Amino acid sequence: MFITLLTTLQVKSQTQPGSSQEPDAKHVKFYPNPATSLITFDFLKESDKGFSFQVFNFLGRKVHESLVSSKTVINLTDFTRGIYIFQLKDQNGKIVESGKFQVNK
Repeated sequence: MFITLLTTLQVKSQTQPGSSQEPDAKHVKFYPNPATSLITFDFLKESDKGFSFQVFNFLGRKVHESLVSSKTVINLTDFTRGIYIFQLKDQNGKIVESGKFQVNK
């Protein structure tokens, strides 16, 4: 009789050479998700130095843009029900973080 043991290895993604950023580091926390009337985005302190924040509808149209402060609250009154994409960009226009949230009405 043979018993076969299978093991799995968890491999962490590596950062780019010369990068001091941790691979799982998050710059943005947002809540609630799904949202109905307001959504709040909290940004880490190092993200507020010239970073820009943009929200796009699922068709790719920009529906919100602002410079980053420690907290941004977006009124969703004019947003339709659906999925929205956000992007946090650094001073050079490079996307630092992106994600999606849902609006339910």
